[in-house]
Amino acid sequence: MQHATPSCQLPRARTGDSRQKSTPQVGELAPLNTPANQQWISTTTGRIATDGYSWMQAVHWVAGSGLYTPTRNHGPKWGPTTIVIAQEIANLSECRPSVDYLARKLRCSTRTVKYHLGMLREAGLLVYRSKGTRITGSIRHASVYERIIPTAFDEALGIRCTLRDTTQPAHTRTPVGIAEEGRKLIGKLAKKATRKTRRRARRTPVSRGQRCTLREGGTSASSTAGTSIGPSESSKLASGTHSSPTPKQPKRTLNRVGRRYQLAAELVALMPWLSRAPKARVAWVARHVADAGWTALEVQAVVEQDRPITDGTVRRGSALLACRLRGVHQLYNTPARRQTAVAHWRDQRCNEHARHEAYDLITGPISSGTVRRLVQGVVNRIHQPAPEPVADEETFTITVDTDDTVQPVDFDDDTIRESHKAALADHNIVIAALAGGMTEDTANALYGPGAVIRAQGIARATARGYLRLDAR
Repeated sequence: MQHATPSCQLPRARTGDSRQKSTPQVGELAPLNTPANQQWISTTTGRIATDGYSWMQAVHWVAGSGLYTPTRNHGPKWGPTTIVIAQEIANLSECRPSVDYLARKLRCSTRTVKYHLGMLREAGLLVYRSKGTRITGSIRHASVYERIIPTAFDEALGIRCTLRDTTQPAHTRTPVGIAEEGRKLIGKLAKKATRKTRRRARRTPVSRGQRCTLREGGTSASSTAGTSIGPSESSKLASGTHSSPTPKQPKRTLNRVGRRYQLAAELVALMPWLSRAPKARVAWVARHVADAGWTALEVQAVVEQDRPITDGTVRRGSALLACRLRGVHQLYNTPARRQTAVAHWRDQRCNEHARHEAYDLITGPISSGTVRRLVQGVVNRIHQPAPEPVADEETFTITVDTDDTVQPVDFDDDTIRESHKAALADHNIVIAALAGGMTEDTANALYGPGAVIRAQGIARATARGYLRLDAR
């Protein structure tokens, strides 16, 4: 792989330059332990790597300098697995490594991948551009990183950096020169960056004795069972000249229609408000951008730019997608313009907040009649009164406040029984009695506490709009 401006070919520092400083030794540099609040693109002190090749030079320098030690006292340490994960990240055009993808590629656990990604962040080699979502029941997005070259790397090798535009942030500075003392070291790092590191495979445990499968004949020439003759192709298998009976199938190339359906499937999985849209309709709506070579991330950035969709008001997602994609393939007709739109979309705080916010399940009163009837049934069962015990006495006395005086009111057993039956049949009787001036104590004695609580609960639910009860 050829690189336009590899780091090992930096120009020499000018003689007599007042900005030229002596290159510090590795022991004079501070340890590389980046805190969590500096692991973001807006707070990092390093600079963005121009390509994966120069970033791998910084990774190998951190591995050999000994300036980084993990802050945790458990889990794996920095080793060949960290270098292999860094190589996979360096080959990505968009630094958005999925933990599941790296675990499948390296044949290790997701916990191991998370440990090594954390070490790369602590060493100052990776920073967050946007953190992924982990909302249960919704689409999970991977974190977007930025490859960073630490400031200690530039100081150790005497690399001088400058900003082409003073209005740009400090992490966009570019290297313009290197000291003589660092040229030999950066040449060694360049060779390491081009060399592919392989992760040591696990050995399969075998018995310490002889092999179970015979390669050529038996284990002993004087066997009583005779000499076992190996298969005719054993020599070919041993020498490696035998070809596999099932050759690898060539990779299938998608045509124009297949590319449209592939983009439609990615859009439906990426944007929640398109989850109910038919894939064929989405493929037809996005046919122009699919033919132009757009990615799903570019489509999402253009569609949700300056107006994130976070509520549940979208009735037809395909219609909204068609409205917002009208003519955009002519406006963003180059990959550079589309990447600019993606960068602008990522940097907006409203879009970042929308990607981390969960949807509310219920945002207002219940509008479905079926749901209201189900809720009404549950409320009725909850407030079903228990049978009242029958008093032994013929009559009892209660008090009712009338005109600031306390007067005794007597109800016989027949009146109370009839009132209980009437309140259970129609709760409006209790509501009308309470509205007419009857106190709650009197209503409890006449209709029963359960009937009064049930009538008051149904009245409150009806007033708030949760229930709409027909007159009975």
